[in-house]
Amino acid sequence: MQGFNQLNKAFDSRVRLGLMSILVVNDWVSYKEIKENLSLTDGNLASHVSSLERIKYVEIKKQFVGKKPQTSYRVTKSGRKAFADHIDGLEKILKG
Repeated sequence: MQGFNQLNKAFDSRVRLGLMSILVVNDWVSYKEIKENLSLTDGNLASHVSSLERIKYVEIKKQFVGKKPQTSYRVTKSGRKAFADHIDGLEKILKG
């Protein structure tokens, strides 16, 4: 099947697919925004972000805003390419 070989196991999870969808259209996105947009628990989000960070698809920035810690995420160049290839593969499968 054309496009099937372009699918990336890293994006099999609907959470990781949603997370990457948010990140590819934004620069830095806060932990809180992602958690709210995807309706995730802290543990669930942390687990999926760790998976994507481990394979260098997501970059994490931790900083203080005032006295409060803030964690933000953005997609890396390799993550952007891998996600684009994955979406291209899905489109080829859907078109038959």
